[in-house]
Amino acid sequence: MNNAVFTFRKPANEPVKSYAPGTQDKAELKDALRRLAGEEWDIPLIIGGKEIRTGNTGKVVMPHDHRHVLATYHKAGEREVRMAIDAAMQARREWAALPWTERASVLQRAAELISTKYRYLVNASVMLGQSKNPYQAEIDAPCELVDFLRFNNYFAGGIYSDQPYSDTGVINRMEYRPLEGFVFALTPFNFTAIASNLNMSPVLMGNTTVWKPSSTAIHSNYLIMKIFQEAGLPDGVINFVPGQGSMMGGIITSSPDLGGFHFTGSTATFNTLWGQIGANISRYRSYPKIVGETGGKDFIFVHPSSPTLEASVAIVRGAFEYQGQKCSAASRAYIPRSLWSKMKDEIGDMLKDIHMGDVRDFTNMINAVIDETSFDNIMSYIEYARNSPHAEIIFGGKGDKSVGYYIEPTVILTTDPHFKTMTEEIFGPVITVFVYDDDRFEQMLTECDSSSPYALTGSIFATDRYAIQTALAALRYSAGNFYINDKPTGAVVSQQPFGGSRASGTNDKAGSALNLLRWTSARAVKETLVPPTDYGYPFLGEK
Repeated sequence: MNNAVFTFRKPANEPVKSYAPGTQDKAELKDALRRLAGEEWDIPLIIGGKEIRTGNTGKVVMPHDHRHVLATYHKAGEREVRMAIDAAMQARREWAALPWTERASVLQRAAELISTKYRYLVNASVMLGQSKNPYQAEIDAPCELVDFLRFNNYFAGGIYSDQPYSDTGVINRMEYRPLEGFVFALTPFNFTAIASNLNMSPVLMGNTTVWKPSSTAIHSNYLIMKIFQEAGLPDGVINFVPGQGSMMGGIITSSPDLGGFHFTGSTATFNTLWGQIGANISRYRSYPKIVGETGGKDFIFVHPSSPTLEASVAIVRGAFEYQGQKCSAASRAYIPRSLWSKMKDEIGDMLKDIHMGDVRDFTNMINAVIDETSFDNIMSYIEYARNSPHAEIIFGGKGDKSVGYYIEPTVILTTDPHFKTMTEEIFGPVITVFVYDDDRFEQMLTECDSSSPYALTGSIFATDRYAIQTALAALRYSAGNFYINDKPTGAVVSQQPFGGSRASGTNDKAGSALNLLRWTSARAVKETLVPPTDYGYPFLGEK
């Protein structure tokens, strides 16, 4: 028996490759793109380690060239969902009993495989299937994905070693048990790293999962599932089950064995599933743990003391990288009147220089939005602004879905701080600007805090330290991740644990030990070394 007390040393964040012209990395990535673009995969369900093909299929296409089919995937029916629950429950006992360092070793090997052997293939899959440029794909998967795997191992060591004080005559210890049931992982299209983490963080702590991947991220999600298997993940620990969300949700939330729900996606979907869990609360063996990161209406607030160029770059990068399809993307900006004219020119000059098109052309910073439904929704907001007397489209505003789902980076100027595009989540390359009078800084902080139901990310640009402190206080609950003189996107695992509250989620901070703790059910164990032999206490001896 291995009785070593082992912890993983604190890792460094995975280095981000540049894919600059002339580098070997660029050549390797281009080769991977050519390979994957020339293949058409047949993607099955994976339940209990077995590949299952239902014959009910869907297509995976490139968003930037939607006539190009990357894969055909099979969809689960009710029977397969129940099979996945059974497989997760069957695998749970043996996986939970495995020493945690053995579980962590699977994650560590998966991280190494993705960092080295499969790095360019994973990046290319994300680029082609989710329309990310090489840098956006690189920082997602491999880099953030690898960071989650490695840092979670380090965090878990700290959790397991955190033990209570033992007084004289007793031994106290804490067991961090996995949940009493399976975890349902419902994952988004926009970050493959998140899809991995929504499964692997509960798995590390001894849980098993039923995984419903997004239909628009199945290509990269299937690839990493196969890598997990190569890394030694036992059958049934993660069950890969594409399918219709509403059908799956109904079966999952009615299962007495539901132990937890790990989610990233829309607020409306999260609310629906939480409601279904609540309606079934008397059915469960134990109360399910619910962890969700949902919508955002993320802001950039510029103070009159701010330099203009830094704030303008933050708007362009924060709003338009990955076509604004990040939970943290900047989608509203408050700019003082004294700086607006200069910032407008700076933003306009940058947008003139930005290219949009296919991800395989590395000169393109902007690519396509994920699918036609998203395209139509984003364009409806742009058209609403175009037809409103309270708004003006000052940059962009055009879309074309004939070849790919392309929408120009769009800047809307409004005279109403409560305008629709200032308050509602759009999830696309659109930012709305409200210009405020310089002497109304504090009043506008109140508007920023109260005008949207979300509280995910936000930033303040200022050189005036008193103004920064005023913003920090006024916006204390407006953002779970707050940035000073930086764009409100780009949280790094272990450096800026990520999550928000209000309508943005449960704020359980992915990329930290806080999230891992949610997938445990602690048991305190006390052993008395010499038990008493007399029921009485000294005070009873009074005459």
